[in-house]
Amino acid sequence: FNEELVEHIVSSLKREVRSFGLLDDRENCWRFFTQRVQQQLTVIMCSSPTGSNLRVRAHRFPALINCTTINWFHPWTTEALQSVSYRFIHEVDGIEPAVQESISLFMAYVHNSVNQASEKYLQNEKRYNYTTPKSFLQQITMYRNLLEKSRAKLLHKMNRLNNGLQKLQSTAAQVDDLQAKLASQETELTLKNEKIGALLKKIGLQTEKVSKKREAADLEAQKVAAMQTEIAVKRKDCEKDLAKAEPSLTAAVEALNTLNKVNLTEFKAFPNPPAAVTNVAAAVMVLLAPHGRVPKDRSWKAARAFMGKVDDFLHALMSYDKEHIPESCLTVVKQQYLRNPHFRPDLVWTKSTAAAGLCAWTINIVRYYEIYCEVIPKRCALSQANAELEMATAKYLAVQKKLADFDNNLQSLTAQFDRATAEKISCQEEVTQTSQTIELANRLVKGLMAEKERWSQAIVQYEKQQKTLCGDVLLTSAFMSYLGYFTSQYRVELFKNSWIPFLQSQKVSVALTDGLDPILMLTDDATVAAWHNQGLPNDRMSTENAAILTTSERWPLIIDPQQQAIKWIRNRLGPDLRVVRLGQKYMKIIEQALICGETVLIENLQEEVDPILEPVLEKRTVKKGYILIGDKECEYNKNFQLILHTKLANPHFPPELQAQTTLINFTVTPEGLGNQLLGQAVSNERPDLESLKLQLTMQQNQFKIELKKFEDDLLSHLSAASGNFLSDNSLVEQLENTKRMASHIQCKQVAEARDNETKINEARELYRPAAERASLLFFIINDLSKINPMYQFSLKAFNSMFNKAIKNAEWDEDVQTRVCTLTEAITYSVFLYTSQGLFERDKLTFLSHIAFQILLSQGLIDPQEFEFLLHFPVEATKVSALSFLSPQSWGAIKEGFSGLDKDMESSPKRWRKIVESSTPENEKLPQDWKNKSLLQKLIILRALRPDRLTYALRFVEQSMGTKYLENTRLEFMTLYEDSSPSTSMFFILSPGLGFSIDWGTLHNVSLGQGQEEEAERVLRNASKHGQWVILQNVHLAVRWLPLLDALLEMAAADSHASYRVFITAEPAESPEQHMIPRGVLENAIKITNEPPSGMNPSLHAALNNFSQETLDMSSREQEFNLMLFSLCFFHACVTERRKFGPQGWNHNYPFSTGDLTISANVLYNYLEANSKVPWEDLCYLFGDIMYGGHITDIWDRRLCKTYLQQFMHPKMYEANISLCLGFLAPPYLDYTGYHVYIDENLPAESPMLYGLHPNAELECLTVTSENLFRSLWNLQPQDLSRGEEATESTDERLERLPEEYNVSEMMTKTTDRSPYVLVCFQECERMNLLLLEIRKSLNELNAGLKGEFTTSSSMETLQSALFNDLVPDSWARLAFPSTKTLAQLNDLNISCHELDSWSQDFVPPAVVWLSGLFNPQSFLTVLQSVARKTQSPLDKMTLTVDVTKKMKEDFGHPPREGAYIHGLFMEARWDIELGVISEAFLRDLTPAMPVLYVRAILEEKQVLRNTFECPVYRTKQRGSTYVWAFHLRTKEPPAKWVVAGAALLLSV
Repeated sequence: FNEELVEHIVSSLKREVRSFGLLDDRENCWRFFTQRVQQQLTVIMCSSPTGSNLRVRAHRFPALINCTTINWFHPWTTEALQSVSYRFIHEVDGIEPAVQESISLFMAYVHNSVNQASEKYLQNEKRYNYTTPKSFLQQITMYRNLLEKSRAKLLHKMNRLNNGLQKLQSTAAQVDDLQAKLASQETELTLKNEKIGALLKKIGLQTEKVSKKREAADLEAQKVAAMQTEIAVKRKDCEKDLAKAEPSLTAAVEALNTLNKVNLTEFKAFPNPPAAVTNVAAAVMVLLAPHGRVPKDRSWKAARAFMGKVDDFLHALMSYDKEHIPESCLTVVKQQYLRNPHFRPDLVWTKSTAAAGLCAWTINIVRYYEIYCEVIPKRCALSQANAELEMATAKYLAVQKKLADFDNNLQSLTAQFDRATAEKISCQEEVTQTSQTIELANRLVKGLMAEKERWSQAIVQYEKQQKTLCGDVLLTSAFMSYLGYFTSQYRVELFKNSWIPFLQSQKVSVALTDGLDPILMLTDDATVAAWHNQGLPNDRMSTENAAILTTSERWPLIIDPQQQAIKWIRNRLGPDLRVVRLGQKYMKIIEQALICGETVLIENLQEEVDPILEPVLEKRTVKKGYILIGDKECEYNKNFQLILHTKLANPHFPPELQAQTTLINFTVTPEGLGNQLLGQAVSNERPDLESLKLQLTMQQNQFKIELKKFEDDLLSHLSAASGNFLSDNSLVEQLENTKRMASHIQCKQVAEARDNETKINEARELYRPAAERASLLFFIINDLSKINPMYQFSLKAFNSMFNKAIKNAEWDEDVQTRVCTLTEAITYSVFLYTSQGLFERDKLTFLSHIAFQILLSQGLIDPQEFEFLLHFPVEATKVSALSFLSPQSWGAIKEGFSGLDKDMESSPKRWRKIVESSTPENEKLPQDWKNKSLLQKLIILRALRPDRLTYALRFVEQSMGTKYLENTRLEFMTLYEDSSPSTSMFFILSPGLGFSIDWGTLHNVSLGQGQEEEAERVLRNASKHGQWVILQNVHLAVRWLPLLDALLEMAAADSHASYRVFITAEPAESPEQHMIPRGVLENAIKITNEPPSGMNPSLHAALNNFSQETLDMSSREQEFNLMLFSLCFFHACVTERRKFGPQGWNHNYPFSTGDLTISANVLYNYLEANSKVPWEDLCYLFGDIMYGGHITDIWDRRLCKTYLQQFMHPKMYEANISLCLGFLAPPYLDYTGYHVYIDENLPAESPMLYGLHPNAELECLTVTSENLFRSLWNLQPQDLSRGEEATESTDERLERLPEEYNVSEMMTKTTDRSPYVLVCFQECERMNLLLLEIRKSLNELNAGLKGEFTTSSSMETLQSALFNDLVPDSWARLAFPSTKTLAQLNDLNISCHELDSWSQDFVPPAVVWLSGLFNPQSFLTVLQSVARKTQSPLDKMTLTVDVTKKMKEDFGHPPREGAYIHGLFMEARWDIELGVISEAFLRDLTPAMPVLYVRAILEEKQVLRNTFECPVYRTKQRGSTYVWAFHLRTKEPPAKWVVAGAALLLSV
């Protein structure tokens, strides 16, 4: 609160504070206010449950949970959705009450069906699409508004067509009336011509009379004019003389003005004035003498008496008749007074002012009268002349009057003539116009005959559409509201296969248009044509997206990874579009656009939007026409448009943002990309053809626009025409011209363009195979991100590869040959360039995927067989009928091909030869099976020898060529040529490897140490000066990575041509940890950098870390060199052993060259510091610290130490000491000699180089094959049916599921609580948890599939797992570890059978199936504790194992002490006859063990000599599945089995 607001609060609360008996000072008032706020304040916090924000905040701020009341709003039920929609629909006008309920049911169904589709979308496409109640309300609002607009639009169309038809009908009806009217008008025109002739005669006579009278009048006028001239001269003379008298009169008046009552009274009061004054008074008396009688007594006394009253005297002076002064008076005044030299006003002034005034008046009055008398004769003459003029004028006027009468008569006749003429002309024009109107009407009716028929049909169609409008708009509004983010496959499935059938199945069905197209409900062909001219891709999905974008009421949010939508938007809106990015200072631009009503495009949006934009996104106005942005109110112009855009290919936008916007998926489609690539191919091959094609396409689109415009103009003109519009010649001609132009375009130009287009398309279609192959390849490489998120490729980079391949392809004149060459060149180029950025383990997957997809597209392999090969949903049989086949293989044989099992049983030798062959993929199959297709042979091979499938997949050599199998690496310079300032080079590193380059002007920045600002500075400077930048290990700058994409783009803009960026990073361990932005990877040339594979290259690589100088630096050269070589061999062994998976190492450790170089330094230092070689110290340092520092598993640490003991011991200097089988330790050599020795003496790559059995390679290859086919399966196009099918129905699974155990009842049966009984109870309880979860999840899924429950994400996950024959995660969490597929359900039944027998009498089975126990450790521990009968301490007890020679069936009862166990397998072999561990038979990877007798003894009594401590694991994954360790007898040194990775497994 600011100070002013605080004062206001305090002052307003003082009275209330006083009412509580408190002092109303500021402190008490403020405390009272805060307490009142605390009591009444209610805070409501809303948070989305999606994502981790709510969970993280709750962990950070426990008060969010502890101090709040949580109200979790669950999704609306179907009933709630229907109720809400029905209430709103009920208020919409124009919807029949009968269908309102059906509409509300449909809206609820749409919402739920989209939820289900979104779950499938997430499962199949890994895309997140959310629906919220706000989305549902928006659907209702959209329906209401769209229905209103569509109804008004439809009525407008119908009114225009009806109006046009009415005009055409009235035109045809008016023709007969116009004919009759024309005959009447022609008769009237004849009569008017006769009348005009008579009038012309009268006018001629009258004109002659008028001419004579006008001559007489002219003479009189001349006389009057002469007299007027003469009189004017006389008048001027008189006026001139009178003007001379005017000054005297004025002076007299002014003299009188000097007189007033005061000075006259003073003047009269003079007793004896001077003579001058007396003379003045006497002169005035003479002039004022009545009747001209001059008074004789003109003394002062007489004068005073004459003046009498001053007022009367003054009035007499004022009204004196100055033009009629008596002669007698005039004579006396002139002679007796005026001649007196002292009779002057200036002289008299000194005596009296009044006398001076009278003196001046007297002089001027006399002077005026004298002049006036001179003018009198002239006035008389003037008067006489005026009288004569008046008589002449009267005579002239009389003559003029007669002339006027004649003129009036003549004008009357002329007016009659003019009227008659006008009537004649009007009549003539009417005749002409009527004739023209008849002609125009006939032309118009004839010309618009086709339109009349078409408009009539259109009106009928519109009337039908009126009936179906509610249903059509209902589907269209649902389409717009929900389907923008889905791909075309899901759109079709929902719209046509789900929504329409549901709407038609209602009790009161809603009428629909057959084959409804939502695009035509939202726009028209002309608009779509204009979009295509502006650059919109010409495929169905893009057109749908554009229609949604232009008509959606919510702001569109465009997913546009290929940048095609933003290109179209820029072309469509042009300079009116304001483009901003969230990284820029964009708020001022948005505020200005809000005010001015402009369109703003926010591009390159990330998954979260700045909260300050929320009011704009929601169009949340605080006042009428204002939006609050931050703390600023901005005027909201209704023309404002906002478009959001992201380059992210698969963004995860939060539900609230998806509810605020309309998501539109503009990802390129195969159809659209195929057309684009066809255009590029033809443009490269036949530029003229493609140019003509583009021109024709633009022309065709323009024709559609013009035809639409012409028809609109035609209807508009007809609609705007009022009254008898046929009289409007220009309008009719305009209608006719419009029709003629439309017909010309329709009949000639469009037809010609279509003919030309057909010819061009025929020529272009010859290149279609190359374009389709390229489109297929793009979507293949686009899917590689499912294998590794580092494999991101942009359409821009692909187009570059595509065009370069066309350019470099071998030329051939024959088009067919050329197209084949192009197809092959494109395929190989894409494969080659893409492979540079793939790890070796994924290249075969990529190549196989290409080969299979090409064969599928060509129809050369059966899709169902291909699906079976990848999915391979087979179940192992209990027993194999053939000894050389495993139960798993025999199960696949029986299920894969009908009759194959019988043929194999009938000729087992021939099949055994194939199975035991080193290259079974090259063997011919016996009998008719040799005629099977290539794919069928692969299926058989997968059943017989899955380890050879990676070699068998080299069938691509037959279908694609040998060059695809060559491990070709492009030179760096070749790749560099494809780089540019905007195309960086991205090196994907393997752990422990680095990158360096020695060219160009370099700036090397290693990220991860606060170097982000330095990297930004270097990028900006290098882009200006054309330098190179190396950004190393960008994966370490996790927080900075989101800025890198925009930073690279900005640096590349307007940069120097030589500017380049090189980036290095390691891939994340899992897709969830991947952080590198997609844009950085897409726009870069990716190159993998992997360590060498195989002992030979690895040993060379290890030795390459040193040099001859390294070998020469020790004073004990021979010892140091041999030990260094052994250390290099050890390093190669431990690193290459990782490829054998868990059998190589329990865990994957990041051994690196740094471990080797540091160990070499330690070796040098210890040799230099000690006279004798400290073998134990060195082995400890290497095995427990340098390399052992990475190792976390005790059995892996044992393996590491065992290797070191074999490679580093005092006898290694002796001759003929082997480092591995067939490879002796080298003699003392130089650096080059060691490299030569390796090449000449190291055996070929095999597991035996690492001490492993050849079966390890078979196991590795089998796992590799399984992973490869699993990757291929995941790369296949996902369809909507995936997950809806399962190998077995849920009902069948439920029938096979055992019942739960009643543990409470079991506990009442016995009071024994011995360890064995407790283990039984625990196993039953664990089994119950698993069975309950399986039963519950299967029942829910069953109900969901039947439509009784809404399908949830957990149901979808379960359904997908069942379909893929995998154990669902919810089951696996409660079950014991296993690598098996759903065949584990059989193991579950077996385990339950074991528990059934055990829980009957609580006596352990004769032979315990250890693999079926949830916690085998507890059972083994019980064995150890039960043996405490000897009263020995438990920590002194241990288990000893005796391997019997019998199988389970040979035992009828348990032993008196300990237990018999079975179900174990060995990764090696137990020789039953000799009773020791032996080498495994080839291809017998995990032979079953006989029954083991396990019992507890004292540790001191255990015999460890000639035994191998064999670890026991639950599965082949080893690691965390460790159970126990058994000491097994061996004749070989235990180190042999340690290095061989021998172990016991409970499950295979």
